[in-house]
Amino acid sequence: MKLQPDRFDVQAISGYGPGWVGVGTDRITHSVILSSGGERIDWEARSYEELGPGHFERLAQLQAEVVIFGSGLRIRFPRSAWLRPLAERGIGLETMDTAAACRTYNILAQEGRQVAVALLLELPD
Repeated sequence: MKLQPDRFDVQAISGYGPGWVGVGTDRITHSVILSSGGERIDWEARSYEELGPGHFERLAQLQAEVVIFGSGLRIRFPRSAWLRPLAERGIGLETMDTAAACRTYNILAQEGRQVAVALLLELPD
């Protein structure tokens, strides 16, 4: 799906599909963290099963009010123990499938919110 943001002064997701996400003119084919502040960080997880506490610790280090977790092709919630670093810093986390996470991130970033999105990019079986 192609997305057209109304405001271009923040890093926006320009499109997405199974196994990829577009950021501007770049096509990213690996899991990634994006922030409205312009950060783009490789997120070293190819599947939900590879996730662990360190992945969420990395999210807690971002300067964000809220983190959106795009859990892949379907919604899967992180284990509560993984969320401790976020809770200790007062950072909210919303979980949704990756497609919904892309749309929600764009809306919040365009509103000027300090938001980050962690996208787990998977291919269908």
